Amino acid sequence: MNSEIRQLQPQQLWNKFADLNAVPRPSKKEERVIAFMKDFGNSLGLQTIEDEVGNVIIKKPATVGMKDRKTIVLQSHLDMVHQKNGDTNFNFDTQGIEMYVDGDWVRAKGTTLGADNGLGVATIMAILESADIPHPAIEALFTIDEETGMTGAMGLKADVLEGEILLNLDTEEDDEIGVGCAGGIDVTATRTYVEENVSENCIAYKIEVKGLNGGHSGMDIHKGLGNANKIMNRLLYDGFENFGLRISKIDGGSLRNAIPRESNACIVIDKVHKVAFEFEIQQLIKDIETELKTMEPNLEIEISQTKVSNKIMDLDVQKGLTRALYAAQNGVYRMSADIRELVETSNNIARVIVKDGHIKIGCLTRSSVESSKIDLATMLRATFELMGCDVAFSGSYPGWTPNMNSVILKVMSKLYKDINGEKAKVAACHAGLECGILGINYPEMDMISFGPTIKGAHSPVERASISSVQKYWKFVLEILKNIPKN
Repeated sequence: MNSEIRQLQPQQLWNKFADLNAVPRPSKKEERVIAFMKDFGNSLGLQTIEDEVGNVIIKKPATVGMKDRKTIVLQSHLDMVHQKNGDTNFNFDTQGIEMYVDGDWVRAKGTTLGADNGLGVATIMAILESADIPHPAIEALFTIDEETGMTGAMGLKADVLEGEILLNLDTEEDDEIGVGCAGGIDVTATRTYVEENVSENCIAYKIEVKGLNGGHSGMDIHKGLGNANKIMNRLLYDGFENFGLRISKIDGGSLRNAIPRESNACIVIDKVHKVAFEFEIQQLIKDIETELKTMEPNLEIEISQTKVSNKIMDLDVQKGLTRALYAAQNGVYRMSADIRELVETSNNIARVIVKDGHIKIGCLTRSSVESSKIDLATMLRATFELMGCDVAFSGSYPGWTPNMNSVILKVMSKLYKDINGEKAKVAACHAGLECGILGINYPEMDMISFGPTIKGAHSPVERASISSVQKYWKFVLEILKNIPKN
């Protein structure tokens, strides 16, 4: 299956991507891919270093005629988001990604593809391995744990790199040159509750929300995509208010940086409300499907009778939970006043777990303005504290402030126009890139982000454009030849 990937052009890049995707590399479990990268660097006879936190740095001298150019840092992250369809049988801890070609796209069979940021890693590997690509001295920086905390970037010491220019290969539109990004913070609400016994007069149902697109909780947050946790809570709230619905358990969403695609709940109602409840919830399901039909044509909301659970949530706690989730901000909070069409601040209600007397709600709040990030996080804290939760902030990382006077920006902007006959979009993004964090210890480093077109990152519909990778590779080679002199 992956053999057809290896025949794509540029072959050296796609071959490295296929090699990389054969190695399981979930965030916080990067031992195998770290060993893979170290073996790769050592096999080339290049200086290869693993730092204290697990980042891998491979250094390659300049080619003939390029020794008078500035040293550059080529940077991508090793980990990938692990998402799969509910009916896909796949173990990310043991299996390599199964890829296939679909027209102009490379996709994976029911899972995330790992193009984010595997194509960046493969690009750097291809350059390191090459014998005929002109380039200045290179420090290849492969960071870990970008997707779940950016601990690799945070742990990189100030004395590891000497390069003056950093090229981050983690942007997902091939006509963009990235000059800034959002920072983020995790907001986690927890509490316990006393479980109550279920009345003998109750009937139980399983509610499933599935078939949503999901996507990147930064890059896709403005698209009007459905959030399974918000949809589920709407159903539970309506049933609670009108029929006394009681919650036994909820399991919604998965990763903090992925828009939730699925949610499951088990509930009970009094048997006397059976007919009216089933009619009402079907009407509400139709309303939700109609509202989202343009953006979420594959949305499915199913309700079916199931075995009655032994326990349900405390009534007052359930009342607080459904109200808090209804009130909690999800999606765009504020658009940038300074950069057209840029989301400034947003929140993703990523995870909702209710089970065995415990509640856990996980959110990822993003903003390109630090004060706005804390403002929205504080609003969420207040919302969840009103229902008696303990709320913790963690994993805060800074945004990346644009430098419109960047030397490498001017070089790349001119090259892009010369190659493609049109101007590149110079833009900041609402995703979290590592440049802002790396800039703390390397404040003088000139940084830019770019990459090939990738759609549906952080979801099983993730796909990479073959023609875009060809366009991007040509751009990369020209950039390497045009790095400014010392």
